[in-house]
Amino acid sequence: MIWTNDPTRLMLVASLAMSYALVCLAPYLRTRRKRLAARRAKAEAAANPGWIVAYASQTGNAEELAGQTLATLRLAGIPAQLSELSELRADDLQRAERILFLVSTYGEGDAPDAAAAFAGRLMTNGLPLPQLHYAVLALGDSAYAQFCGFGRALDQWLREQGAQSLFPRIEVNRSSAEAIGAWRQQLSHLAGTSDAPDWSAPAFESWRLAERVLLNPGSAGAPLYHLELEPENGALPAWESGDLVQVCAPADPERAREYSIASIPADGRVHLLVRLHTHEDGSHGAASGWLTRQAESGQAIQLRLRPHRRFRLEDNAQRPLILIGNGSGIAGLRGHLKARTASGRARNWLLFGERNAAHDAHYRDELATWQLHGKLEKLDLVYSRDQPQRRYVQHCLAEQADEVRAWIAAGAAIYVCGSLDGMAAGVDAALATALGREALDQLAAAGRYRRDVY
Repeated sequence: MIWTNDPTRLMLVASLAMSYALVCLAPYLRTRRKRLAARRAKAEAAANPGWIVAYASQTGNAEELAGQTLATLRLAGIPAQLSELSELRADDLQRAERILFLVSTYGEGDAPDAAAAFAGRLMTNGLPLPQLHYAVLALGDSAYAQFCGFGRALDQWLREQGAQSLFPRIEVNRSSAEAIGAWRQQLSHLAGTSDAPDWSAPAFESWRLAERVLLNPGSAGAPLYHLELEPENGALPAWESGDLVQVCAPADPERAREYSIASIPADGRVHLLVRLHTHEDGSHGAASGWLTRQAESGQAIQLRLRPHRRFRLEDNAQRPLILIGNGSGIAGLRGHLKARTASGRARNWLLFGERNAAHDAHYRDELATWQLHGKLEKLDLVYSRDQPQRRYVQHCLAEQADEVRAWIAAGAAIYVCGSLDGMAAGVDAALATALGREALDQLAAAGRYRRDVY
């Protein structure tokens, strides 16, 4: 190393050192502020319990509605605190007089990831709650057999403990405006006010389809397209890796479809991966058919961005990352890898599965380049049909259980993106075997095990 007394160079070195220190310090300070705020809120609640607005969210919808519920109560002068369901303990429930629960259901009736510990810790036991008055807003999708399963289970458990319902459970199918309106109406009665904040979602805006490329010609699977979109007004909005877009298709404008964003703002465009869905009668999905077949290059697409806090990096930005997915799930993982490489974070391990290497190696060159330049420390690509025995990403994960434990011991966070059926359940089982179910639930409660599965 060559030392110098050049003041300019010394100032440059000092500036770089200070910048690096600030980058390292920022996540710690952010986490510390959140912990202090949580402690203050809990102390205030002990002195004046007021109302609790508790949420369990998988993709952010329940969390967003919980925030709007809290704002309505506070506007009416009602003291209230916001709490993720996983943060509530038995004494919180026994001390509180009124709790509004806004909870989503994951898959076939399960609790969202962050609420799994709550369900296992409290809902499997008896807990006398005769003083508690509560209400439940259950979010779900009627396409699943166990529609709103977790919300229904929570409601039943609360009643069995002697808690009294303020009004019947309200169930929301696919963000139904009518059901959410019923919740707002009941909330207005409870709060004694009709002067509620605006709950409407941001308006859709016009984006231009700038590029569309078929990624898997010749694949045994359904066609998968890489799309790039630009805002028509020229102003690129901000988003974070892990966020989603909602697309309004002309054939079904009442129901927006959500897609993971596969890019970061520095790319200058929103990148999406859209798989063409074909019904039994040969017709195509309203949104996937529009985006991949019907919309012409340069045509306007109605789109809006939606924060997905449960899948953002946030406090995990400084941690090593284990990224696991399959199929179109590479979109959300690619967004995170882009964010990581841009920030100089190289401790990344990607495990990704598809059908055949010859046709389904999405972003192969990009992944190889990141690995070559040391930005992707470990890469495992699993192709299920390239050998007689079916092999999936969960098998690869199970075979490297020791490596998984080592990464977790080093502070790693786990992100899973892709299909709910098969992959997500298989990966969850492999992780539970490697780490222990209780430890995995604790990682989820701490935000170190996050999933965007569908």
